[in-house]
Amino acid sequence: MSASPEVRDEWVTSQLIGVLMGQAMPSLIASILALPVVGYLMVGEVQPAAVGGWAIAMLVILLYRYHKIGLYRTRYDSVEGPMRTEFMRHYAWAWGFAGFLWGSTVAMTYLQTDLLTQFVVGIVVVGNGFICLASFSSFLPVFRIYTRGMMISVLLGLCVPMLFQPLTTEIVKVTLSLALLALIFWWLLTTAGKRLNQVHRASLELQFSNQELIDSLTQQTRASIRAVATKNRFLASAAHDLRQPVHALSLYADWLATEPEMARDIAPRILQSTRAINELFDSLFDLTRIDAGNYKVRLQNVDVAQLFKDLVTQFEPVASGKSLRLRTYAKPRTVWADPVVLRRILGNLLSNALRHTSQGGVLMSLREREGMLVFEVWDTGVGIAHEHQMSIFQEFFRVAQHQGTEDSLGLGLTIVSKLTTLMGYQLALSSEEGKGSVFRVLLPAFTQTSVEASPLMPEVVLNSEFTPLL
Repeated sequence: MSASPEVRDEWVTSQLIGVLMGQAMPSLIASILALPVVGYLMVGEVQPAAVGGWAIAMLVILLYRYHKIGLYRTRYDSVEGPMRTEFMRHYAWAWGFAGFLWGSTVAMTYLQTDLLTQFVVGIVVVGNGFICLASFSSFLPVFRIYTRGMMISVLLGLCVPMLFQPLTTEIVKVTLSLALLALIFWWLLTTAGKRLNQVHRASLELQFSNQELIDSLTQQTRASIRAVATKNRFLASAAHDLRQPVHALSLYADWLATEPEMARDIAPRILQSTRAINELFDSLFDLTRIDAGNYKVRLQNVDVAQLFKDLVTQFEPVASGKSLRLRTYAKPRTVWADPVVLRRILGNLLSNALRHTSQGGVLMSLREREGMLVFEVWDTGVGIAHEHQMSIFQEFFRVAQHQGTEDSLGLGLTIVSKLTTLMGYQLALSSEEGKGSVFRVLLPAFTQTSVEASPLMPEVVLNSEFTPLL
C-alpha cells in the first residue's frame, strides 16, 4: 500500500532540510574566510564605526549559525519529519540576516572607496550568490530569504549613496546599469534555484518510491516464505493424520484376509477409519476452497428451528454415547444466510464441544444481545487455557493432553473461523480451563431481517481471511 501524498511530501521536505543542513557548515566556513578579507579592504576607506558594527554583526550571526548547526546535528539529524520543519521555521531568519549583511557591503563601499575595493566587494557578493545557489537551493524557503535579503540590501546600497553624492549623468548611468544587472542576477539566481530544487525534490521522490517498492517486495517475499512454510507444515500435518487411519485400514484388511470370521468385530473399526479419512478430506477441501477465494455462498431464508432440529438429529447419537445432554434454545426465527455454511459452522462447534466434554452437556442457542443475533454453543468440557485461545484456530493445532484431542484432526475450529469471516460474521470465545467454553457467532445487522429469496438470486463468491475476534 503506497503512502499518502501528505506523508510523501513530509518525508521529502524533511530530506531536503537534511541536504541543506549538510551544506550549512561549508557555506559557513566560506563566510568566515571572506569576512577578514572584506573587512581589511574597507579599513581606512570606510568609517571605522560602520566597519566595526558590520564586523561585529557578522561575527554574531556566524556564531549563531554555528550554534544552530551543532544543535541540529545533535537533536534533529537523526529525527525525520515535522520536527525538522519546525526547527527551520525558527532558524531561517538567520540566513536572511546574513544575506542582508553581505549585501550591505555594497552600501558601505559604492561611490565611497576606490574602484578596486568596490570590484572586490562586488565579486564577494556575486560569490555569495553562487554559494547560496549551490548550498541552499535544496530548501526553497531558506534560499529565498537569503537571496532576498542580500539583493534588497544590494539595491539599497546602490541607490542610497546617490542621496549623499553630487549627481552626474555618468553616476546615474552607472548606478542604473548596476541596479539592472543586480536585478538580472537576482532573477537568474531565483530561476536556477527553483530548477535545482526541482531536481533535488524529484530525486528524493524517486528515492521514496523506490523504498516503497522495496518495502512492498520485502513484505510480499516474507508473505510468500510464510505461505510456503505454512503449506509445508499443512501438508506434513495432513500426511501424518492420514497415515494413521490408512494404516489402520491396511491392518484391518489383512486381519479380514486371515480371519474372515472376525468381520463383525472389524467392520465398525473399518467404518470408523473410513469416516476419519472422509472427514479429513472434507475439511481439507473446505479449507482449500475458502483460501482460494472461490467458496460459493448461496444466501436464502434459513429457519433456525429446523436447522437446530437437523443438528440435534445428527449429533444426538454422539451425545447419548457419552451420556451427555444436548439441548437447544431458540425462539422461532428466520435469518438471511447460507444454510450449508451456517450448518457447517454450528456443526463444527457442536462436534468440538462434544469431543471435549465428558460430563454435563452441550447447549446450542440463538439469542438477541444488544440488537444483534448471536449463535452460542456452551459446553461443560475441559475448557481452554488463555495461552491457547488464539492458537486453537490454526490448522492442525491440538492442545496436548486434552481429552478428545487424540482423534481430533485439528481443523474444525479453523474452518469455523474462516467460514465466519467469509460470511462477515464475528467469532468470539470465552473459556476457563476445567470449567468449559462458550463460542459465539455474531451475525451482522443485515442478516437479522427476513428477506424473500429470489429464484434469480446470483451466487455470491466471497474471499476469506482468518481474523478471529477473541
